[in-house]
Amino acid sequence: VSELREWRPVIYRKCTDTLWLLIFFLFWAGLMFITGYAVMAGAAERLVLGYDSFGNICGRKNTPVKGAPLSGQDMTNKKYVFFLNSCSLEMQSLKISSLSLCVSSCPQEQLNSLEDLQSFARNNGSCLCIYNLTVSSYTLNPKAAELCPTLPVPPSKSFPLFNRCVPQNPECYSKYASVLISMVNEMDVFHRTLSGILAGRDTVVGLSVLALAFSFILVLAFRFIRTVLVHTLIALVVFGLLFVSGILWWLYYDYRNDPSTELETEKENVKFLLGYAIFSTIVTVILLSLIFVLRKRLQFTVQLFRIVGKIIGRIPFLLFQPLWTFLILIVFWVFWVAVLLSLGTAGTAQTTSGGQVEYRALSGICHMAWYHFVGLIWTSEFILACQQMTIAGAVVTCYFNRNKNSPPPHPVLSSISVLFCYHLGTAVKGSFLITILRIPRIVLLYLYNILKQKESACAKCLFKCCVCWVWCQESCSRYFNQHAYTTTAINGTNFCTSAKDAVFILAKNSAKLASISCFGDFILFLGKVFVVCFTVFGGLMAFNYHRELQAWVVPLLLVGFFAYLMSHSFLSVFEVTADAMFLCFAIDMETNDGSAEKPYFADQELLTFVSQSNKLTEGQKHRSMRPFQDNEDGTELQPMV
Repeated sequence: VSELREWRPVIYRKCTDTLWLLIFFLFWAGLMFITGYAVMAGAAERLVLGYDSFGNICGRKNTPVKGAPLSGQDMTNKKYVFFLNSCSLEMQSLKISSLSLCVSSCPQEQLNSLEDLQSFARNNGSCLCIYNLTVSSYTLNPKAAELCPTLPVPPSKSFPLFNRCVPQNPECYSKYASVLISMVNEMDVFHRTLSGILAGRDTVVGLSVLALAFSFILVLAFRFIRTVLVHTLIALVVFGLLFVSGILWWLYYDYRNDPSTELETEKENVKFLLGYAIFSTIVTVILLSLIFVLRKRLQFTVQLFRIVGKIIGRIPFLLFQPLWTFLILIVFWVFWVAVLLSLGTAGTAQTTSGGQVEYRALSGICHMAWYHFVGLIWTSEFILACQQMTIAGAVVTCYFNRNKNSPPPHPVLSSISVLFCYHLGTAVKGSFLITILRIPRIVLLYLYNILKQKESACAKCLFKCCVCWVWCQESCSRYFNQHAYTTTAINGTNFCTSAKDAVFILAKNSAKLASISCFGDFILFLGKVFVVCFTVFGGLMAFNYHRELQAWVVPLLLVGFFAYLMSHSFLSVFEVTADAMFLCFAIDMETNDGSAEKPYFADQELLTFVSQSNKLTEGQKHRSMRPFQDNEDGTELQPMV
């Protein structure tokens, strides 16, 4: 079927993979149900702002809870959570035993008596005793000792970890932090991820902006690339890899030899630093080896990016394509995190003895969270697939145009309209294929982290092999998805037919195009490594200044993932353009012969580049085979002297 197909951009199209588009709409209907449920049953402000033992959220007005007389108070000016017994906290069923209050400021100095508490309340307007005890009654009420903090009250500081008053006394601080950390450790991975994101939210946002800036600079650099820029990029990548690896090892030894490293989160940071350092060193060695081996093909890389830049010059709006993709992803991620926070706090308020309020988690929240997580992966991949199809459609329109000096009008808008009118189902199906390959890898990693203390060495090796195998499948699927999208943009066929046709064409022309495409992808991958390296380095420096009570493993992983995703989103313009161009070139060579009746669509510069690259590859093969050929022709071995 593929041999008889007329490979030309069709004018009259029909909708493809409509069933998958309907499934995607039904899936999003489920997400909307979870969103509505989370908004109605959840209270993300409880997690972000903190709340007291009587159901009042600090920093806002509250509604009364039935059976809790001290609930429903206006806490607009009381933004910090203060524990009455901060030096002797205990955990009981994921709940801190000490009473907590909302206060306007934390005591900066030690308070040794009820008179000191009374003086602090009058001078600072911050009452540290139960709300129904007036300031004048601190020294008169016989039950004041039970309704006020345990004396002496250690000096504390408002720390941006859920707006808690953290005691500064070393002994109290250690006990306080250990209880909070154990509370987080006893939660499931869903709540631990939330706490990690919220703990370093300001740093994560700043580093994400830095990753965005690096990605945009690289896009401009690749657009006007020259030989000097390629050498500069490689030098920066080498420097970044060596520098980040060195910094990771230095931080590991610094943390390990720090005598104040006693808390579990700090010990966990040391373990992850060691893992980061080992991984970074391995990646550095592999990439440096590849750079050394492929150094002689740099000139062809410059020519490749000049040709790709020439196509982008004809469609300048392709450079702005990642911006709207980025904005849509940001809007979706903000929505996703907001729903996640609401799900994490979804619970019913129940009054206990003494008028206190507890929030009991609702049943089914964990299943909703996993459904919500699948929505994150599938929708993100769908948005990226739409970007790939838009770029591929614009490149196809310009390639199969005889008059290269007069490109078609508005190719990007035309590609977007074709995508939304006919081929959204194809993008849904392709993104679902990536999703079902990514989820098993995440589940395997999750199970590995849960069972790593109980596994044997053989089981660990088996887990890692399974993860590696699934990752290889995912990478191969991404590669074929991209070419399937280009084939859909040409022929208007569904996903499976397009994938089959693309595989047929690529298999017949793999020897001609593999080396060119692979080395271009390698240079783009170095650009992504550059963005991730320098963003992670900035994260290491930022988090290193906040060692106390900072479990920054999750935020740093989030920053690295976001940096790679942003660099991939921006640099994929060149990657998709190059891959679409070479697929169109292979189709051009397959269906035309360069005669007057069947002239090539490719210009002379592209034909010359592919020809020279193939000659270089064949020359290297002949040189590698020459010693064996000479030996077969009867070359004698000379005796050793």
